[in-house]
Amino acid sequence: MIEMMRHPRAPWHLWLVGVLSLLWNAFGAWDFIQTTTRGEAYMRAMGMSEDMIAYYEALPAWMYGPWILGVWGAVLGSILLMARSRWAVVALALSFLGALISLIYGKLVDPPPAPPVGMEVTEWMPYGILLIAALLLWYALAMAKRGVLR
Repeated sequence: MIEMMRHPRAPWHLWLVGVLSLLWNAFGAWDFIQTTTRGEAYMRAMGMSEDMIAYYEALPAWMYGPWILGVWGAVLGSILLMARSRWAVVALALSFLGALISLIYGKLVDPPPAPPVGMEVTEWMPYGILLIAALLLWYALAMAKRGVLR
């Protein structure tokens, strides 16, 4: 009885947010794996131009750090959220940080070439990724504050 008072039951939306975020972040993980293992062949199959492929192949090695934080922090954060672990906040904060650094690099420091016709949405994708990362972090913080995460 005392345990239930300290840790309320998981609300239905925790599972909805957890499953949807895991599906969203699983695509990011799949993209990371494909890009790092298949490289040019994968990027070509995704419709990238030669200029875009050359840009991504020339990314500085240190940019893999924020990318790894962003992608794998998000996947782990989604899993930890459904496990009701307070560590979801840490994982999602690292994911947000990785997404933020990636956005700053790609928009302010060294922007990629213009995407080919039909892929214009890729110019806005970093903002969408950062927004979703921020919302997931906010949600995890709210669940932790309510005592749902232990």
